[in-house]
Amino acid sequence: MSELLGLAAAFPLLSIFVLLVVLRTTVVKAMALALAGTLLLAALVWQLSWLQLAAAALDGVLIALSILSIIFGAMLLLFWQQQSGNLSLLVQALQRLSPDPRLQLLWLSWFAVAFLEGISGFGTPAAIIAPILLSLGFAPLAAAALPLIADSSAVSFGAVGTPVLIGISQGAPQLTTAEVQQVYLLASQIDILAAPLLPVMLVFLYCRFFSPVKSVRVFLPVLPLCLVAGMSYSLLAYLTAYWLGPEFPSMLAAAGGFALSYGCSRLSWLQVAPMPQPVPLCTAGNQPDSGGWPLWRALLPYLLLVLLLLLSRLPQLPFKSWLQQQQISFSQIFGTDISASLAPLYLPGSFFVLTLLLLVPWYPKGLQLLQQSSYLAFGRLKSSVFTLMLAVPLVRIFVLSHNPEADLVSMPAYLANAAAATLGDAWFGLASWLGALGSFVAGSATFSNLMFAQVQLQIAADTGLPAVGLLALQMLGANAGNMICVLNIVAVVSVIQRQGIEAQVMRLTLVPMALYLCWATLLAWWLLG
Repeated sequence: MSELLGLAAAFPLLSIFVLLVVLRTTVVKAMALALAGTLLLAALVWQLSWLQLAAAALDGVLIALSILSIIFGAMLLLFWQQQSGNLSLLVQALQRLSPDPRLQLLWLSWFAVAFLEGISGFGTPAAIIAPILLSLGFAPLAAAALPLIADSSAVSFGAVGTPVLIGISQGAPQLTTAEVQQVYLLASQIDILAAPLLPVMLVFLYCRFFSPVKSVRVFLPVLPLCLVAGMSYSLLAYLTAYWLGPEFPSMLAAAGGFALSYGCSRLSWLQVAPMPQPVPLCTAGNQPDSGGWPLWRALLPYLLLVLLLLLSRLPQLPFKSWLQQQQISFSQIFGTDISASLAPLYLPGSFFVLTLLLLVPWYPKGLQLLQQSSYLAFGRLKSSVFTLMLAVPLVRIFVLSHNPEADLVSMPAYLANAAAATLGDAWFGLASWLGALGSFVAGSATFSNLMFAQVQLQIAADTGLPAVGLLALQMLGANAGNMICVLNIVAVVSVIQRQGIEAQVMRLTLVPMALYLCWATLLAWWLLG
């Protein structure tokens, strides 16, 4: 019976991996088959009632709607920038900042993504940066996958500390404030040396597979700058976490790290020979005339969006609590213990729309521009609806599969407990992978920490392993799982309108995630003796 339970618990993960990565089926087909198989196994093996399965699926639909709002908002902003000519201005400005695509990638993917992650998170950073990379001439696969690789280390603290303040603190409520601080400081300390591997890998992948030269030789000259970028971010993140707490490391480390990285790139001994540039998609010949507007007008939509998101996320201000209270709630769905809610005004997608509504009066024919952009965004959104309406209910059935009547924990907890019972002390080597598993299936480091923080504490108590160490690895694993999360991949591919490359994106991000987790685990083992 235990073998059957293990197979049923592992089926959602194995089916997605085999169908997408091994068999290379389309993401819609993979999700449909995985959902059908999971429903049957959850009902027959996990003995879940059809009402509980339907309640979990409805919870998934609500989460899918929130993800779709982010995709729509990012598309709306993209088409606004394209139709107004702002995007061509930004491309020209980035090329003046550095004509070298390796540095453009480093600064946009590593620092801009981290900054946006610190403000909003939940799939927003890659959805904003990927279209800019595409406009700079990067290949669609590179524009989708490389920002996802970069959107990892900053996820440990996420949107103003949410993975810590909600994920760890509420996932393991018996921890004191001092113990939670020990956890996130240890995770940040490990990341001082672990995080620099990420910018190294993303620039290496670009040079080897996507650059005009496609050679490791063009990567070696920029390797020192990649290490500087990684260390400047990770060290500043640790110092910010130590002095200010978990709310601001991603934002402040990204801003300060970029300043240090850009300054170092101007030093003669770190300057690199220019590399052939990709051909930008945004040129004067194929973009609307910007009317000679200054650069700040092109940057204004992004700056206003950042400001609005920041005002809505800071716990010191009254807006966050008010926005979160405006909810559409479903309590005890179909008589089960599953409840779901949606706070539409708090969703990042709402702030994309609000940003452009505020800008309409300041643009010639601004209302017409918004109408055109909305029409284009809605037209591109349809392909994402089917995928997310299959994928997210699948995830929620997997996560919400606990069955007290049959004395069964949820499928993720069952897998974790079985692995820990088999491995014993060797669990330390897999603790971070459990965090990655949580982000892979749940689409959020916060949800991963909520699911598995208590499991990691129980394993620590059973095996004698250090609880702080396992929770720190849980945090780092949860940030790494963001790279391969199906929901994030679908979102970013949808925004750049390149459906069909989802499996390629996952294969490209899988190896960097695995290398990062192995390196972080080794560093944790070294630090903890």
